[in-house]
Amino acid sequence: MREQTWQRLRTPRRRSAVAASVAVAMAAGVLAAGVLTPTAASAAAKPDTVQQGLDALVRQDKLPAALATVKDRKGRTQAYTAGVGDLATGAKVPKDSQVRIGSNTKTFTAVVALQLVGEGKVRLDEPIETYLPGLVRGDGIDGHRITVRQLLQHTSGLPDYEGDIDEATLQQRYFEPRELLDMAFRHKAGSAPGEKFEYSSTNYVLAGLLVQKVTGRPLAEEIDRRIVQRIGLRHTSFPGTGDRSIREAHPQGYRQEKPGGPLIDTTELDPSAGWAAGQMISTNADLDQFFTALLGGRLLPAAQLAEMRTTVPIADSGAGYGLGLISRPLSCGGVYWGHGGDIPGFETRGGATDDGRAVNIAVTQIPADGAVTRRLEQVVDTALCR
Repeated sequence: MREQTWQRLRTPRRRSAVAASVAVAMAAGVLAAGVLTPTAASAAAKPDTVQQGLDALVRQDKLPAALATVKDRKGRTQAYTAGVGDLATGAKVPKDSQVRIGSNTKTFTAVVALQLVGEGKVRLDEPIETYLPGLVRGDGIDGHRITVRQLLQHTSGLPDYEGDIDEATLQQRYFEPRELLDMAFRHKAGSAPGEKFEYSSTNYVLAGLLVQKVTGRPLAEEIDRRIVQRIGLRHTSFPGTGDRSIREAHPQGYRQEKPGGPLIDTTELDPSAGWAAGQMISTNADLDQFFTALLGGRLLPAAQLAEMRTTVPIADSGAGYGLGLISRPLSCGGVYWGHGGDIPGFETRGGATDDGRAVNIAVTQIPADGAVTRRLEQVVDTALCR
């Protein structure tokens, strides 16, 4: 659930096992039937830097598997895999298969909220108290003082609940959204509303409840109707209550209880602790399509997309957080827009550029070392800058 890049800049390690795990995280070839297919000759002439990057994540950083899908400016795509999809059987990694996408879910939730803004049903600078009266209360916490914009941009000062859930509980137990808020509001506010950027999945639990209150429909239905069906994301879903499975072809996801310890299969889990902040399942190709469609204006009116892309700095990283959307600088100039996410078993990174390039990469274990995530992000940069 938790998007880790900014956090690793401010703390050496996540503050608990779940905050560590949850996040709560390509190719030379010729065109054939709309897909870039590398040939032996081209591979020999020019090593594929994306494949090399994925291989290094598996070989040197000891991740079980890595998979990526890259889309160029003309819409041609190529899928990559490295490593082993199932350590128990030795099965290969299915290409462009489903993974848990963690905090990428936040972008989907933000898009629906901003669609409601465009429809005149929600106002960004209105207090959340207007829509969810009496709900946001605690030590230094008052819904009258926190706006919808501040929730979507993580500038509300609200404490995070993720550190209160141990990983064993996370894997087995179903959580109602209001249970997550109860955990969060036992803690004191981290800062005054609007004072600074502080990443907290609590913000997006509230955003999800806002969507449900305004529409009168479940968040999962609204995401499916307004985004998934609208742009044809064929392999993207919001798991239903009690659904611990990944239904389509997928690699297994793993976790370690301690560095150097055995890898534990954590593919089957209840993702409800993520909910609007981190519950969804997708593929790299669908994420490429989603971020490309979003930047291309297919999901939001121009005014709301501009609001989404108005960022605050994430520490001194050069990255910025908009309304559920992160901009990151590219080594070749410019920026790309995406999010990223962690949930036990999977870490994802990637995004898209304004000219139509896109890449998303997933690995099947959340790295214990932030340097490994930075190397993963370097492979994203490599793919977009070729």
